[in-house]
Amino acid sequence: MTVDLPALEQTAAPRAVSARWRHARPALGLLLPVAVALGWELVVHLGWSNGRLVPPPSKIFATIVELARTGELSRHILATLWRVGAGFALGVVAGTILGAISGYWGLARRLLDPTVQALRAIPSIAWVPLFILWLGIFETSKVALIAVGVFFPVYLGVMGAIASVDRKIVEVGRIFRLSGPAMIRRILLPAVLPAYVVALRVGLGLGWMFVVAAEFMGASEGLGYLLIDGQQLGKPAQILAAIVIFAILGKTTDWLIEIASAPLLRWQDAFGARGGA
Repeated sequence: MTVDLPALEQTAAPRAVSARWRHARPALGLLLPVAVALGWELVVHLGWSNGRLVPPPSKIFATIVELARTGELSRHILATLWRVGAGFALGVVAGTILGAISGYWGLARRLLDPTVQALRAIPSIAWVPLFILWLGIFETSKVALIAVGVFFPVYLGVMGAIASVDRKIVEVGRIFRLSGPAMIRRILLPAVLPAYVVALRVGLGLGWMFVVAAEFMGASEGLGYLLIDGQQLGKPAQILAAIVIFAILGKTTDWLIEIASAPLLRWQDAFGARGGA
């Protein structure tokens, strides 16, 4: 038997290029924000803008360094991370359980879904006075508000994914006499998982949005408190520094979900999984 070495080399070359491209993609995503930051820095440096209301990136970076030096930054970040983490966990558990029940059981969907959809239409800020009245202005009300924001996209994603599973696949499972747990593990779970991951990412994004409203409720620490403090003291650099940190933390946590779910979705042969190539 002979081995065609040129053919092996031709196969290995695209794999090497694909591996290099996979490592370069995160850096590629930094091009736009870095270009915008450098452009604005140049505009202020040339005197085309005084940078008073929108400070240049150098001043924002100096503000972040100063907050880190005094120890304030880590205290505010840890407070916000704890609130988002606790609210996200509660919202995911409740949304997954109720979404699975509504998606799997038609009677439960007809009973629960209209009420949940009506509650979903209520603006987030409308919950604030009610939670303050019920739970006070301390951590419980803040975590509850974040959990509400996370709950609805997770519930909707799970319920919609289960309800839209191809009936023919389910019938195949019944032909093979799969038990209820086996049907869920071998058919429903793989079919639902891609939509579930998207629902988790959307829920996490809303959790980061809701934490700002939550930290407006009498908080004395957290990135939302930094925003309010910067507004009251007229510090636009501090406001933008808090916004930049929100963006970094939000993207980092979203990236962690993406990495954690990647091994579970390797079976997908989708267009997006190949980078659109």
